[in-house]
Amino acid sequence: MRRNDLDRRRHDHTFGTDVRAPGERRTKWVIALTLVTMIVEIAAGTAFGSMALLADGWHMASHAAALSVTAFAYWFARRHSRSERYSFGTGKVGALGGFASATALSLVAMLILVESAERLVAPVGIQFNQAIGVAAAGLVVNLVSALLLRDDHDHDDPAHQHHDHNLKAAYLHVLADALTSVFAIVALVTGKFLAWAWMDPVMGVVGSLVIARWSYGLIRDTSRVLLDAEVDEDEREAIRAIVEAEHDTHVVDLHVWRVGPRHFAAIVAVVTSDAKEPDHYKSLLRSRPDLVHVTVEVDVCHAGRDEV
Repeated sequence: MRRNDLDRRRHDHTFGTDVRAPGERRTKWVIALTLVTMIVEIAAGTAFGSMALLADGWHMASHAAALSVTAFAYWFARRHSRSERYSFGTGKVGALGGFASATALSLVAMLILVESAERLVAPVGIQFNQAIGVAAAGLVVNLVSALLLRDDHDHDDPAHQHHDHNLKAAYLHVLADALTSVFAIVALVTGKFLAWAWMDPVMGVVGSLVIARWSYGLIRDTSRVLLDAEVDEDEREAIRAIVEAEHDTHVVDLHVWRVGPRHFAAIVAVVTSDAKEPDHYKSLLRSRPDLVHVTVEVDVCHAGRDEV
């Protein structure tokens, strides 16, 4: 076989990870905003005695760490996109980053829950005016951060399971921060005007439960990617139907898994009495643009000797 033919048949395993992701630059801006807000809220929560505000600040700290994981995952995937050490590229690095971020988020929810429960048992004095001002500023920062990340997250195509789980993790962290800021403001305002000091730790409890729910959802989604369990039965059946539309052709083994944010790979084993070259079956699957790496194995079934 000529060198040109060999070069043409070689596979590129970058699957879109070799270019800078659209949300990467904005993620770095959000990290900077988060770090500044984190320092202010933790200092203010400690000084003013607000558990809700302190919880928001410490959650900001985990948020900054998680966003740093997001930024690192983007860099690592791009840096090693052409490395032969990764058999199918670095497309799962984003899911791994999202899984790590979700795990950190669940731990923070637990810490907030424990601390809030302690404050319910042993209340502390709160300087409401100062704490409300800081919480409001934190909410503004969270909303700006959400706007920076929102477009890239919402433009995923659910119908084709196209998700950047790394960016989704960052987006959920921002939403969790915004939620804890809202809870902190509600708790502080009711505490000031209605003398309901108990609302501060109660809002901490509520916030921790909502954050835990979001982190569970992200852990579930990213673990499916990491364990190659994400592709649903409809996707597999669509691939099977395309191949089995050929005369006397049966798919006896099929594996489909994610190799990039918007890319899937497939291994298809067929048995047929009317065998064609593997390239023929690959050409049939070109109607599915999300399939970027297809391997086909053809086994001939001789009539009267073999049965399918």
